[in-house]
Amino acid sequence: MTIAGISRRTSLAAAAVMAAGLLHASPAAAQDKVSFQLDWIPTGEYAIYYSAIDNGFFREQRLDVTINRGQGSGDTIRKVAAGTVEFGVADIATVMTARQRSADSRVKSVMPVYTKPPHSLFVIKGSGVASFKDLEGKRVGTTPGNSHQIYLPLLTAASSFDAAKINWVTTDPGAMGAMLINGQLDAAPFFQTHQYFQNKQAQKNGREIVAIPYANFGLDAYASTIIASDAMIERNPDLVRRFLAALQKSFLWAKANPEAAARLHNKHHPQIDVDDALGSLRIGLTFVFNDVTDRGGLGQFSDARLRQTYDLVAKTQQLDPALDPKGFVDGRFAPKSGS
Repeated sequence: MTIAGISRRTSLAAAAVMAAGLLHASPAAAQDKVSFQLDWIPTGEYAIYYSAIDNGFFREQRLDVTINRGQGSGDTIRKVAAGTVEFGVADIATVMTARQRSADSRVKSVMPVYTKPPHSLFVIKGSGVASFKDLEGKRVGTTPGNSHQIYLPLLTAASSFDAAKINWVTTDPGAMGAMLINGQLDAAPFFQTHQYFQNKQAQKNGREIVAIPYANFGLDAYASTIIASDAMIERNPDLVRRFLAALQKSFLWAKANPEAAARLHNKHHPQIDVDDALGSLRIGLTFVFNDVTDRGGLGQFSDARLRQTYDLVAKTQQLDPALDPKGFVDGRFAPKSGS
């Protein structure tokens, strides 16, 4: 064989090796496209999720993540169950209730976010609404599947009021704060994370927002969780594992760098200024990192607290009290991590 022939064969062999290498390298370099739906409009406490994009935590896990605003836990559950989005944020009470009442709500909580309940009612100071008893006959905002409505019956005994006498007004989550401030609602259910920036808006109108926390009336349970569909968990458990690993890293980073996280959030949502984002984030972090997290670890479900949570939900929603609450969660995927 001539030198030219050898050279040509060598070149062809090298090209084949290179092509094979590229073929094998492509899957490793490819990113999975993931849609992630929040349970509410993206106020500052959600900076913990957007930080995972800007810091490359999702990219490290080979994920290309798009974050969508939410319309309440019920809507997020429907979209995750239908496969419209891969992951979402939803209150575990809504997961437990929806899963038992609808065959189309086959989702599970795969990681706790808020290990304590941030649920509260916002009212205007001096409006005459100072307790849950005062809500009878009043206009109270809500969204479809709102977890506040699920828990509210629990408070009837402690406050001696009739929840059936509340006039619920279904509205868009983004409009509820303005409707309260403008007097179109007498009360609005919000997480306490929203009090800082909502009160700033109220003060511009000469008013003050007061929070009535559910926790003061006996609510002690898990709240917000990351959810995935049964189908996703079965089909692609590695994707669930990688997604949660990125989130945990972002939670810890936001805890250590709240000001930086608030600035990153403002980059994604310029309409939410850095001060508002920081105020919400700092409150939100107290529901993620607390004595419950210290005992059980970030992202880990406790059997005892899960039982306690389900007992509360079952009582208020007339669900089967004998069910094993571990059937509503799948805690295999979140990496064990300190807080």
